[in-house]
Amino acid sequence: MSNKSKRFPPEFRDRAARMVLEEEKNHPSRWSAVMMIAPKLDIHPDTLSKWTRLHERANAPAVNELPDREKIRQLERENRELRQANEILRKASAYFCPGGTRPHLQAMTRFIEEHRQTYGVGSICRVLSIAPSAYYATVARQKNPCVRSQKDKELCDDIRRVWNDNFCVYGARKVWHQLKREGLDVARCTVERLMRRMGLKGVMRGKAVRTTRPCPQDLVQRQFHAPAPNRLWVSDFTYVSTWQGFVYVAFIIDVFARVIVGWRVSSTAHTDFVLDALEQALCQRRPEGKVTHHSDRGCQYVSIRYTQRLAEAGLVASVGSVGDSYDNALAETINGLYKTELIYRQGPWKNREAVELATLKWVDWFNNRRLLSSIGNIPPAEAEARFYAQQKSHALAA
Repeated sequence: MSNKSKRFPPEFRDRAARMVLEEEKNHPSRWSAVMMIAPKLDIHPDTLSKWTRLHERANAPAVNELPDREKIRQLERENRELRQANEILRKASAYFCPGGTRPHLQAMTRFIEEHRQTYGVGSICRVLSIAPSAYYATVARQKNPCVRSQKDKELCDDIRRVWNDNFCVYGARKVWHQLKREGLDVARCTVERLMRRMGLKGVMRGKAVRTTRPCPQDLVQRQFHAPAPNRLWVSDFTYVSTWQGFVYVAFIIDVFARVIVGWRVSSTAHTDFVLDALEQALCQRRPEGKVTHHSDRGCQYVSIRYTQRLAEAGLVASVGSVGDSYDNALAETINGLYKTELIYRQGPWKNREAVELATLKWVDWFNNRRLLSSIGNIPPAEAEARFYAQQKSHALAA
C-alpha cells in the first residue's frame, strides 16, 4: 500500500464542500453533516471540514448582496460557530494554568481526545490555536513510542526498585553504581535525568538551608478599624532628605485611636531600623492577647528576623499586596501628615540628629494634643483614655 497522500482534484473538493453545505440544514451542526458525508467519500472528516470552509470563503458573497433569507442563514451559522467556540473555550479553561498560561501539549492532547467526537479536531485546534499536525504527532508518539522512551520506562522501574530497596537514601551516583553492579549498562546522566523526572533524590547530611519563608497573608483587607487598643497595628517608613543624605523614619500606629506607639530615625533602611521601632512599641504597650501587625511587602518587614520577632512577641503578621499603597493606607496617611506638618514646613534639614529631635516633638504633639477628625476631633491619647474609662465604669456597674 502506498504511503503517498491522496491528491484530490479541485472539482472533487468543491463538490464535496457543496454537499456538506446542502446537507447542513438537515443536521444539528455542520460537523454532523461532515461526519455523515466524509466516510462515503473516503476522506478524513477534518479534511472535508477544511475544504468546506475554503469553499465557503471563496464563494461567499458580500453580506449586503445576499437575499434576506441567505443573510439570516449566514448569521445563524456564524452564531453557531461562535457558540461552539465559546463552549470549547469554557471547557478548555480547566486545563489552562493560572493567569491563562497555555498548558503542556500533553494536557491539550487529552482535552482534544475527550471532545473530538463532539466538536472535531479541526474546530478545537482552530479555537485553541494549536496546529492539528502537533496533535496527530503527539497521538502517534503515544501509540508507537520510540526506542528511547521504551528504554526509559524500563530503567525507571529498575531505578525505583534500587532506590526503594536501599531505604530511599541513594542519590543518582549510588543508584548508578548499583545498576552497574547488576550488569545494567546505563549512563550516569541518564540516571540523574530519570530520577529528577520521578522526583527521587538521595538523603543529605546536615540541616537543609532555608533561604525564604512563605509570605504572610493580608488579614486586614483595607479594613482599618479596631474595636479596642492593641488589636491592630500598622507600620511603614518614609524617607527625609538632609544635607548629609537621606534618613529614614519608621512608624508603628495603633489603629484604634491612631496613636503612634513606636518610631525610629536611621541613616540606613536595614532590618534593624524597623526592628527598633517594633521593640519600642512592644516595650511601651506590652500587648496581651491577639495583636495583628500589618505592613507592606517591603524586604525589611518580610525578612526572617522581623517575622521571627513578631512570632516571639505573639503578634500575627499581615502584609498587603506588592506595589499597592491602598493596602496600607492608614500608615501611608500618617507618613503624609508627618511630612506635610513637619518635614516640608521646617526643612531643609542638616542631619539625622535634627530630624530625630524634630520627630520626637512632633510625635509627642500628635499623640497628646493634635485633634483627629477620624476619632471625633480629639487627641489620640484622649480617645484611648475614654475607652479605658468606659471599660472601667462598665466593670464597676457589672
